[in-house]
Amino acid sequence: MKTPVTVYGPLRSATGDKTVTLEWSGGTVADAIAAVVDAYPRAEPQLYDGDELRASVRVTVDGERAGLEERVPDGASLSIVPAVQGGAGENG
Repeated sequence: MKTPVTVYGPLRSATGDKTVTLEWSGGTVADAIAAVVDAYPRAEPQLYDGDELRASVRVTVDGERAGLEERVPDGASLSIVPAVQGGAGENG
């Protein structure tokens, strides 16, 4: 399955482009995010904290906010907004 994925913020440096085509076997939003990391390993720190997806990562399917367990229909497009990092008092 080929899915267009639009990324924002620091994910652009990981993918090299604002919109990329993800070739994957299909499945849920969580599966799609894992496939993005497989294709673009530099995206992992923006999306995951250890084995868990960062709580502030937002994903839309065809412009609608989507939960991790929602299926991604064939022909749908995804957008991924990564976690915002930093802030006052954070020591990294």
